[in-house]
Amino acid sequence: MQAHLPAVNEIITQGGAKESLAAALEGAPVVGIYFSAHWCPPCRGFTPMLAQFYKQANKDGKKIEIIFVSSDRDEEAFNGYFGEMPWKAVPLGASGPVQTKHGVRGIPCFKVYKADGTEISDNARGEVMEAVDGETAEDQCIAWA
Repeated sequence: MQAHLPAVNEIITQGGAKESLAAALEGAPVVGIYFSAHWCPPCRGFTPMLAQFYKQANKDGKKIEIIFVSSDRDEEAFNGYFGEMPWKAVPLGASGPVQTKHGVRGIPCFKVYKADGTEISDNARGEVMEAVDGETAEDQCIAWA
């Protein structure tokens, strides 16, 4: 399957290396795009929950990959916040077109897609919170796939 997410062209890893979208999503049937920012209190509350979901879902093999799209205002804030996350990101300078293409009007926002770009959920925050509380993250990813 060809990896495709509208307006997402370049990915960076935790180490700062650039990666193609195909490489970033390899083996993941589901991908989440997480729109967030360090300065946003609701985001700061949701990020640890999403990280727990990510780790639960992937504990027995890759079920989901998450791509962070930042609304941070500078590289220092972006790097600090991204450093708290276990997934990959769109470079800070490329965030605006991704947010526009995906119709993001507020953050935090967590959209879920199949790796081919087919949208599954416009904002899956509630599903993530329920799955973390019930320790059913892996089941939720299977349902999305």
